[in-house]
Order: sequence, then C-alpha cells, then structure tokens
Amino acid sequence: MPTLHWIGKDKVINHHIDVPFRVLNHKYGFDGIQKEDEIKSGNKIIHGDNLEALKALLPQYEGKIKCVYIDPPYNTGNEGWRYNDNVNDPRIKKWLDDVVGKEGDDFSRHDKWLCMMYPRLKLLQKLLSNDGVIFISLDENEISFLRCIMNEIFGESNFVSQITLLCNPKGRSQDKYFSTNHEYILVYSKTKLERDSFSIEKTEELIEKEYKLKDESGRYRLLELRNTHREFNRTNRPNLFYPFFVDPKTGTVSVEEKTPSVKVEPLWPDGFEGCWTWGKDLAQKDNHLLIAQRSKDKWKIFRKSYAITDDGENAKRKLFTIWQDPKFYTEKGQITLGEIFPGFNKNDFPQPKSVDLIMEILRTYTKDGDTILDCNGGSGTTAHAVLNLNKQDGANRKFILIEMMDYANELTAERIKRVIKGYNESGPAKGSFDFYELGNTLFNEDNELNRLIETDKLREYIYYSETRQFLSTHSIRENEYFLNSFNGTNYYFFYDPDGTTTLNYAFLSKITSKADQYIIYADVCLLPEELMTKHHIVFKKITRDIIRF
Repeated sequence: MPTLHWIGKDKVINHHIDVPFRVLNHKYGFDGIQKEDEIKSGNKIIHGDNLEALKALLPQYEGKIKCVYIDPPYNTGNEGWRYNDNVNDPRIKKWLDDVVGKEGDDFSRHDKWLCMMYPRLKLLQKLLSNDGVIFISLDENEISFLRCIMNEIFGESNFVSQITLLCNPKGRSQDKYFSTNHEYILVYSKTKLERDSFSIEKTEELIEKEYKLKDESGRYRLLELRNTHREFNRTNRPNLFYPFFVDPKTGTVSVEEKTPSVKVEPLWPDGFEGCWTWGKDLAQKDNHLLIAQRSKDKWKIFRKSYAITDDGENAKRKLFTIWQDPKFYTEKGQITLGEIFPGFNKNDFPQPKSVDLIMEILRTYTKDGDTILDCNGGSGTTAHAVLNLNKQDGANRKFILIEMMDYANELTAERIKRVIKGYNESGPAKGSFDFYELGNTLFNEDNELNRLIETDKLREYIYYSETRQFLSTHSIRENEYFLNSFNGTNYYFFYDPDGTTTLNYAFLSKITSKADQYIIYADVCLLPEELMTKHHIVFKKITRDIIRF
C-alpha cells in the first residue's frame, strides 16, 4: 500500500509512546448543581492538551470507546493552533512552535499539520473498541493527506465512507475560483464491520410515503427481484440465474414447474440475460413474499418488502454520501450558541457545528451505553448532541470531551450545564458530568515515581501496564497492596512514597489467595531465587521495571 511521507514523520510516528502519563485531577461534578464529589456518571469534560489527555484515558478506556468524533483544525492557513509537544528535532521544533503559515503553497504547513495529527490518531485508534468507528470533519485543505495517514493507521480496508456535507449553501464569496459550500466527514472503523452497520430505521413519514400497499401483515412495497446491475448474468452469477413459473390466472410464483404456468427468466427488455437478487433456496423458503405482474405481455417478479420487520422494528435504509439537510448548516450551530449564551458574538467562536449534524452522526452507529469521545471539544456540541439524542430515544450514551483552551470551563462546560438545566424554550436534558484538569505526570524528571501522585492512581497505572485492564475500586482486598487477579496471576504493588519496601517472608505471610503466578512490585527483594521459582513469584523493582515497561 502506498504511504505518505513528510519531513518530520520519523520523529512523530511513535511519538504517542513517549507522551508521559498524567493523572486526571477532579475539579467538580455537575448534575444540575455543582458539587465537589465525583458523580461518576461516565460523562467527562477534561481541560488540557488533548494528546496528553488521550494518553491519560488509556488505563480506563483502551478498547472501550464506541465512537470518536473530532473536528480538528482545518489548516486553512488562517488559524493559530500550536503543536506544543516536545519533538526534539530542531527542524520540527521550528515548524511546530510557530503559528501555521498562510501561504497556500507553503508545504511546510501540511508537514506541521500531519505531525500534529499523527500521534493523536494513533491514540484514538487504541481507545476505539474493536467495533468502534471514527468520524472526522475536514475540508479540502487536508482531506487527501488525512486519507493517506488514516489508511496507514486504521488500514485501507477499514475505510467506511467520505461524506460530502452541504454546510454553507451561499458559498464562500472570497474563494479564488469556485465558491465553496461543502466540507467532508471522513469515516473509518477499527476493524471490518458488517455490511449494514450504518443502516438506520426509516421514519414514519418516509414509511407512509414509500410503503403504500397493505395486507394482513402490514404496509409493504414491491421491489423487482431482477438484479439492477447489467454486468451480472448467468456467467458470473450462475447461482442467481434460474427460472420461475407463474400461474397466468392467479399470478402465483413457484420455483417448480406446474401446469398451467409461464416460464420467467431474469431477462432485460432487450433480451440480454441478467440474474435475480435471491438465490433459489431463499426464493423457495420465502415464496409467500413473491408476486408476479404482467406488463406489455412480459411477466415481472416482485418481492414484498414490509415496513415493519419480523422483530417489530421499522425497516432500515442505508445512509447517503451527500448530506444536505438545512439543519446541518454551520449557521445553525451559531444560532444554537446564541440561544444558550444570549449576546453571543459569532466572531468569538465562528464555526461551531450544528447539534443536529452531530446527532445524525451519532444516530447512525451508537446505542444505549456507548461512549462517545471528542478530543477537540470546542464549544461542547458533541456533548450537547449526546444529551439531546438520549432525550429523544431514552438511551444512556456517555460523552468524553477534551478541550485545551482556557474556555474549557467557561464555555464548553458551561454550555453543558445550561443544556442540563434547560435553556431558552428547550426543556432540561437528563444528564451530569465531572470536570477534570490534567494533573502531574506519574514519573518525575529523574524517571522516578512522582511522590505527589495519589497511590491509587499509581496502582491503576501498574495494573493497566501489566494487563491492559482498568483497575476498578475494590471494597474488599486480600491486603492493602493487592491489585487484582487476571488470567491466573495475582498482582501486588508494595509501595510506600515515604520509605523503602522489601519483599520478604513477612510480606509473603500476608498473601492468602492461591494463584498460578504472583507478580509483586517492591523496592527490594530478599527472597531466595529457589523459593521464588518454586512458588512462581516474579519480583519487579520500583521504579526500574515500571520505566522499562
């Protein structure tokens, strides 16, 4: 597969590994009233650099995020975003520490953008569940480059779609040649998905319009059984080419010849061979759904397609790749912000996404209990959309927003507070969230465990680094140093921030549960090797073995 190369790629391709782990410091919870205690609803707003915040989420959320939506800098040349991570190469430093250039032909502008995006996409891919998907809003400035690095990180086979969004019907009059009135939403999955993964239920309005026939089983429409693709025929689809036999008096259809009957094959009006959309076995099994109709001395075979499926749900439809609903226009996002914040100046936040647009994105793939992550939180549209969608269908989706700018609390979080309480004529939305700031790194400048970090946070990190699992709080522990059991191994973190810990017989006497193996972190080990081998005990030294991981 062709890959994209740019100056600085070798410095950032594995940069996500070098990003330090930081803790999330809880600031307050909100459930209609602001309070000090954590609400732990699963909804989070995090203030801090999104690369470091994404790394901080790994212990709890690696492989658990169902949907990612991001609206990154479009790199138009008129933005002031900065890449503030430590990339040591002096050339990269110069590019990434300066404001992006405005000249359209300045290719270093694209290099900088790619260096900024690559490690973040790597972490987002880690956070996605195996059946997770990512939606990325972007315009023509970087869409071609983004496709290249998405193919590299997510895999070309996991490309789902590139949606064209009509976002500004009036167009941009200042454009050089054509007046641009669209942008894109790029969609990738983490692994290959089922064919109909993005199909959604048809609305009652659409059902009444499309399903005009009725019988004892409900509303239905007739779909011709002959395949509409002329390239398919008896040669390349032999299992889909066979005759039906139609009773000319009743119009009943059978795959078996009867008397009297008319033989009907999947032929085009000009006589060329085609094929059916159903195989013979399915046609025999669901024969009751088949109907023959005569038109100009020719018989056509149709199948009944019902509006309500056997499991009681509305029929589904595939989404189109062009979205042009007026509810999705950019100006709708500005209007909503003005309703939430009276006196809002659109120049203060010029391009907020439409809430209805993000709701439509989430509606295509998420369901009750899913977690949605947006690491470019902005004005909080994604969280607003999650709460609105939950309000519509009664589900309990969760949101995680990350915003690095100073308005994370005053704008992003404040918007969600007002949505929860209700604003303008909009009633309250059931919901709550916790607000966090990025805290200290787990390791200090000397690569030692940071004594300022709470021990529980260190315990979470150790357990995650060993098992890739999140260490939930246990009300009952074998002893205070026991972490958890996983795949037959018991894990212990024997740590004292103010002293030295020693793995000896006294510590072993505190272990009462049986396991196939014991992994024990401590500062010093005084146990003989023979004993440790006999009882499958693995000693790991604080901090050396943690750093080595």
